[in-house]
Amino acid sequence: MSIVREILDELWNTEYNYKGVRVNIFGIPRFKKYSDSSLQRTINRLKEKGIIEKELSGIVLSKYGKKYYQKKFDSLKQFERPKNQPKERKLLVMFDVPTEKKGEREWLRWHLKKFDYIMIQQSVWVGPSPLPKEFTEYLKSIKLDRCIKTFKLEKPYFI
Repeated sequence: MSIVREILDELWNTEYNYKGVRVNIFGIPRFKKYSDSSLQRTINRLKEKGIIEKELSGIVLSKYGKKYYQKKFDSLKQFERPKNQPKERKLLVMFDVPTEKKGEREWLRWHLKKFDYIMIQQSVWVGPSPLPKEFTEYLKSIKLDRCIKTFKLEKPYFI
């Protein structure tokens, strides 16, 4: 887990402050494993982006930060592997997800593995056809369908 994710998780889930520093329910500071300079640089970067702001009580998530957190970490649904899925790999999936959507790209790769797809190249995967309907509908709802192309293969792909 990255330092940014830990900071945002802590700000999202914690309301406890001691001398302006977020602490857990036992009063112990959370970020002991990071150097002070690394923590300070990360906090400054988050302030510059408008994700966090400084108040009298300490550092808190801004309105934008709360939306950012929910979109970034809570929005990507999890899907189960389809039952009765054919074993033949007859669907080629190619995608080009922009770097701004790195989290979504990793989420997509993780689900393709879960659906028994194998990677041919970084953004080229082959697996059973079809992709689950709920999954493709969700891709449309998060506007990731624009970055993905699928092709039906005439013959199954074998390793």
